[in-house]
Amino acid sequence: MDQFRAEVKELRIGQKIRKLRQAKRQTLQQVSETTGLSKPLLSQIENEQVIPPLATLLRISKALKIPLTHLFQDDESQNKYVVVRAEERGESNWRPPHSGKHQPYIYQPLGKGKDNRSFEPFLLEIEPRPGDEDVLVYHEGEEFIFLLEGTLNVYYRDEVVTLNPGDSIYFDSDEPHGFLAIGEKPARGVLVYGNHEEKI
Repeated sequence: MDQFRAEVKELRIGQKIRKLRQAKRQTLQQVSETTGLSKPLLSQIENEQVIPPLATLLRISKALKIPLTHLFQDDESQNKYVVVRAEERGESNWRPPHSGKHQPYIYQPLGKGKDNRSFEPFLLEIEPRPGDEDVLVYHEGEEFIFLLEGTLNVYYRDEVVTLNPGDSIYFDSDEPHGFLAIGEKPARGVLVYGNHEEKI
């Protein structure tokens, strides 16, 4: 757990949120009212005491009127293109908790360092878990998944779509959706997230 927190801390997402909020002259109270998130939670996120899920980061980025992808960029980066080596990607595992529960998702950013991204690519690994757990979330934007390994059930509204290696799915994220790895091994794939409203 300590190693995991150290890896997440390298992203400095909480610091970036505080810096952007202050630059826009918004108080924690204002962001709280816009996002519906509590002030204590926002403070914990800014102080990197809580690791927020993507849906929470999306709400914060919308409140600050910034693209979600800005939270994943290096502050000093001016690169027109970036190459993410396998060993570099492995240093940025991001496993977000949701509603206080352990989440079986590992996100590895694949576009870190690229300026003006219009979408956010991740290597996504999903650990198997009991099928009776609540897996559905919804948020703005759209997602594309190309499955590389394992078997993955994608829950979308009241439907279930099973993906095998080589299969892909593209969907709007504003409908309830979730992922469940089938079998004993994790499912791994490329996840691309984009926000309809972003022009970065």
